[in-house]
This record gives sequence, structure tokens and C-alpha cells, in this order.
Amino acid sequence: MENKKAVSRRDFIKYGLTSLAGLTGVAAFSRRFFPQTGGTGGVGVPSGGDGGGDHSGHGGLGTVGEVDHTFNRFHPHDLLHDFDYGTISQLETGQTLREYEFIAVDREIEIAPGVYFPAWVYSSPTSQASQKFGQVVGTVPGPTIRCIEGERVRITFINAGSHPHTMHFHGIHAARMDGVPGVGAGMIQPGSSTVYEFDAFPFGCHLYHCHAIPLKRHIHKGLYGGFIIDPDPTKYTGEEHEVAKTRNHTYPENQQVHEMVMVLNGFDTNFDGENEVYAANSIAFAYMNQSIKINGDQLQRIYMINITEFDPINSLHIHANFFNYFDHGTTLLPTHKIIDTIMFCQAQRGIVEVSFKGFEPGHYMIHAHQSELAELGWMGFLEVEA
Repeated sequence: MENKKAVSRRDFIKYGLTSLAGLTGVAAFSRRFFPQTGGTGGVGVPSGGDGGGDHSGHGGLGTVGEVDHTFNRFHPHDLLHDFDYGTISQLETGQTLREYEFIAVDREIEIAPGVYFPAWVYSSPTSQASQKFGQVVGTVPGPTIRCIEGERVRITFINAGSHPHTMHFHGIHAARMDGVPGVGAGMIQPGSSTVYEFDAFPFGCHLYHCHAIPLKRHIHKGLYGGFIIDPDPTKYTGEEHEVAKTRNHTYPENQQVHEMVMVLNGFDTNFDGENEVYAANSIAFAYMNQSIKINGDQLQRIYMINITEFDPINSLHIHANFFNYFDHGTTLLPTHKIIDTIMFCQAQRGIVEVSFKGFEPGHYMIHAHQSELAELGWMGFLEVEA
């Protein structure tokens, strides 16, 4: 009998293919992943515009074809700005209360052209994706919760999935609100619900994720999202007071900054413990196929969160520029100045601030600086417009 061996992700790079395991059959690979020829793009310049699929201008990297964003019911460019502010009211004490409803469901998503992943997802009726589609939409990553330090946050969590799930928040809260097995409400069974409630501290760039067992499976399947706590400018003085106003979504100074959320993730499409697809916000090469257009005169602030499973380190590199970095986002002044690369272990996160003021218009690449992760999907462009 013929001895057949499964092709690993490293085989794809070694044999010169441009992407992704998880499809079946040679024909499927040849249709979707061999680079096209005859492109007109210059070196380093995407010639596909809004996703034409011709990547000859940058070495044949990328995917051929387009993801069906209507099927997904979310678009990676929308996820950059999908802040969920919840519903606001006041407690009797005068403290602001932000209430959210999060629902865990099972659903399939398309992570690269023709590559479908059986995800577990969080959804929220107050997310921008749900508002856009007129129905509760589950996304990977989940909606980015955004609040202000000192506010009371109340999340009603409903498990409409097929497995026990939780919501665990990185931040400061009582042990019984920790969303881990055996503590407080523990694991929430299918068809059940619970309420997580705490005051929002400290300000910064945080995250939430499922903490059910096996943890690596529940995170990897898609149960995670950003949790941004804005600083309260009234608590700070001097330079920190002025910076806090630019980081607080209720102040006009914040509107002068272009803010984005990028959740770095990976997908093990054949469940062998290795990722075949990498991305920022789930769709391989999403921001290379359709670059992120930015105003060069506007400060760019990226809330960067790594939740990649099965790889110990992920990273960010920005071409032809340097940036300031705020580790975990818990400081108002940079923890790292004038750098062009930063690395993240899983759940590590921070704020990247970069300016292209005075730069010539063009495409400035962003990607992981592990070549394997970049070649399998975590690569894109910031397009500075004239």
C-alpha cells in the first residue's frame, strides 16, 4: 500500500506555494494559490487594487480570488474600527454603567479564498457589525469592548454554542468574576447564561477570551476580542492630561487620531497543532489585497493584540518608518520610543503610534517579522494618500 504523508505548513513554503493548507485536492490549490502571471504592478506596489488577486508585484505572495465577506457578515476593514460602546446609564451612586450582551455561537467563517473554518464566535447586538447587518453577527475576533476607566461594566453572557464557554477579562476584578472553571459561575453550559460585572481598571489595551478547557482549543477556535479601557483625563495633569484626552473616545481630541484595532491570530485548518493561516483580524492578506488608506497628516494609533495559538511569538514590523509603543497601553507616555519592530507572546498587547507626516504617498508594508507568518497571511499595507 502506498505510504501517504500529510503536507505541513512548512512544506508549502519549501515547495514555493504561496499559501495555505486545509484545501483538498491539487486542483483546488492550483486554482486558488498559485500566483498569477502577467501583472503590471511595480515592485512592492499592490496591483490588485481592492482585491484583484494579482500579487506579481510583490513576489507572488498572497491568495488568488476573494473572500466572501457577505457570507462572513463582517469585513476585515470594518473590524479595524468595530468599537462596541454598549448601552450607557447611571447607577444611583452617579457612576456610569455600561451594559453589554455577548452571545457565543458556532458558525463557519471563510478565512482565505475557499478556506472555511468551523469557528466558535462571540456576538453582540451593540457591535457595529451587528448594527450594519441588522442582526446579531458573530465575528472573529469578537467585538472590541470600549469603556472608560472607573466605569462599571456589566456583561450578560449567553452561551448559545454547543460546548461550555466563559468570558475571561484581562484587567482588575473580583475572583468570582474571572470567568475560569471552578471559580464564581465557572463554565457556562450550552443554553445557560451568567453576568460578569466589575469596575474598569486599569486603562489600557486589554483583551477577553474564553477560558474553558481545553483552553488552547477554545481560544484558537475564535473566542476572543479586544477590551479597550480609555483613560479618564480628569484624573491626570500636565502632559498626561493632554495625552489622555486623545485616548478617550468622548473627547474631540480623540477624533483627530485615526485609531485601529488589529488582533493577530492564526488558524489550524487541519487540527494538527500547527497553524496554516495567519492574519491580522482573521482574513489572510486582507490588508494587502485591500490596503488600509490613511491620511499622512493624522497620527495613526493601532491597538495591537496577539492571541495566536500554537506559536510562542508573533510580531509587528512597519517598513520605512519608526513608531512609539505603549506596552499593554497602561501608560500615557511611551514605554518604547523610535522602534520599527515589536514582538508579542500570546495575550501580550499594546498601543502602536506612528506618524507619516511629511512622507511621500505610497504603500508602507506592515507584517510579522517571522517570515513564515508573513508568507502565510500576516502581511498588509498602510497606504498613505496624497
